[in-house]
Amino acid sequence: MDADFRRSDVLIIGGGIVGCATAYRLGKRGVKALVIEKSEIGAGGSCRNAGGVRQSARDVRELPLAMHAVSDIWPTLGEELEIDVEYRQRGNLRLGKTEAHIKALTALVAKSVSAGLDVRMITGDEARAICPHMSDEVAGASWCPTDGHANPLHTTFGFYKKALEYGAAFVTGVTVHGLKKIRGRTRQALTDDGVYEADRVLLCAGYESRAIANTVGVDIPVEREVSEVFVTEQRPPMFDVMLGTSDADFYGHQSKHGSFVLGGMGGMEKYTSNDASVATHGITAPRLSRGVIKYFPTLRDIKVLRTWAGHYDVCIDGVPVVDNVGEAPGLTLAFGFCGHGFGISPAVSLALSELIIDGESKSIDVSALGYDRFRAKS
Repeated sequence: MDADFRRSDVLIIGGGIVGCATAYRLGKRGVKALVIEKSEIGAGGSCRNAGGVRQSARDVRELPLAMHAVSDIWPTLGEELEIDVEYRQRGNLRLGKTEAHIKALTALVAKSVSAGLDVRMITGDEARAICPHMSDEVAGASWCPTDGHANPLHTTFGFYKKALEYGAAFVTGVTVHGLKKIRGRTRQALTDDGVYEADRVLLCAGYESRAIANTVGVDIPVEREVSEVFVTEQRPPMFDVMLGTSDADFYGHQSKHGSFVLGGMGGMEKYTSNDASVATHGITAPRLSRGVIKYFPTLRDIKVLRTWAGHYDVCIDGVPVVDNVGEAPGLTLAFGFCGHGFGISPAVSLALSELIIDGESKSIDVSALGYDRFRAKS
């Protein structure tokens, strides 16, 4: 490979939606990015989710990203990327059946309202008016009318194609084993295909980011957790809102094509195989099906056409790290998204491009997502 190809302004490790979108944002500002992906573009969690674009039921530390994405980016993103990202802003219902569910949802709503989000609690009957076919057992829900959903595959590849147009380069099938400092600055990625070098390095490779960051003395407490999504046969339109539940039984929506795209976790993944190549899971898919049927009995006999699983990188405190690293100058981190990354990724990429070029995120406050929150307190 040409030695010049191995050098760039910014080296991005991870070809998911965050890596692709940030390469695009950098390119728009005249900064050349080289993206290294160990598998294929979008092969991880970026395309293995049900497409939620939500602000509700988020940790308030993530809300600036979520709210900026919804107000300023998602409404025109399809036009910007010149692809139908299937963005629909039809609202989000988070459903509850029991008194404990309603109490938990009410607490989440109160925190979100205090941060400026338009979200409120509604009754079960009000929820059924918004989303028919729901079980009579639903006692209440949180309702955020500005939430929605989009197509993860279209969005990820939309960013990828635009990044190419703006001069980004992509290398797939290459595994990064570590980083190396040159004269005190993080400049090199050591791979099974040799050394790649840049003035800045963005590490956004999901769970694998932890071990890579360890090679320059940085540790972020993340683990991985299996999540699964399935797609059903097409049905006439039943509802167009994004759905979730207080107990996280499932989440998802009905696509514009009529299929239901539904996902979630089984709750037993920590006690089963840790095989990173898992494509579907014998525990998760049946539990998801049972969860859906509890809330929507009319879907009992619908056929599942395909299912796929992937790993989320789950940070110990439930929100990602999005920050420049003081102890390793030249290194920027963006991982630990806990399965919440897709909806905020357009805003995350904007913040990252500013962190990399300007040294700080000027458009969105990401100070609560700093890596140093895990430092031992003196």
